[in-house]
Amino acid sequence: MKKKKILIPSIIIGVLLVLSAAFFIYVNTDKYYADDTALSAAVSDNDVTVTKENGKMVFTPKSYDHGLIFYPGAKVEYSSYAPLMKELAKKDILCIIDEMPFDMAILDINAANSVKEEFPSVRHWYIGGHSLGGYAASSYADKHRDELDGLILLAAYTTSDLSDSSLNVISIYGSNDKVLDINKYRDSYSLLPADTKELIIQGGCHSYFGSYGAQKGDGIPEISSSEQIKQTADFIEDNIIN
Repeated sequence: MKKKKILIPSIIIGVLLVLSAAFFIYVNTDKYYADDTALSAAVSDNDVTVTKENGKMVFTPKSYDHGLIFYPGAKVEYSSYAPLMKELAKKDILCIIDEMPFDMAILDINAANSVKEEFPSVRHWYIGGHSLGGYAASSYADKHRDELDGLILLAAYTTSDLSDSSLNVISIYGSNDKVLDINKYRDSYSLLPADTKELIIQGGCHSYFGSYGAQKGDGIPEISSSEQIKQTADFIEDNIIN
């Protein structure tokens, strides 16, 4: 009796096809898109010039020497963060949101490299992100400590040990956030510098750092999205400029 040949390459190809299909289903399920508030904020006004080019949305104030590169949360359309970026730009912070592959910042953690090269006039660079975007931003910050002044985490935590870095770290989350794993957040806090500035926004939730509607599994907010964005922007300004 002849032995059946095992077609290893065919099996590998089959597995890869299944994994690829699973990946595409995941990244295209439960996606969140910019709402009308976000779309309205993504337009220039007398204080801030908004431009979109090369997969980036740039919020340019009349004068600045601080810059923030912002990584969106997973499966969230990058323009959803226009209201927060515009509020920060009004405080003389140049803000750049990168559009990520499949709206997943972890697929392009080094996106900030090209951004910094385009704005040589910025003297103080910060990187930040929301949720999984914050994790990606912290991973970038860990490998580029000497090129950055600080890191901004919105409803996010790090797995990189930054405790001995000189980074100015700001961490913000809402008290009603049910998406953020608060236990992992607390466990990871020791990985941040001892002088990390933390703000817990009372009544705030996970999705209100952006403008894309309610996120699946999130808590019920007790404040408005605009109030959460205002508190976030004020706290960031107080701790990187003032």
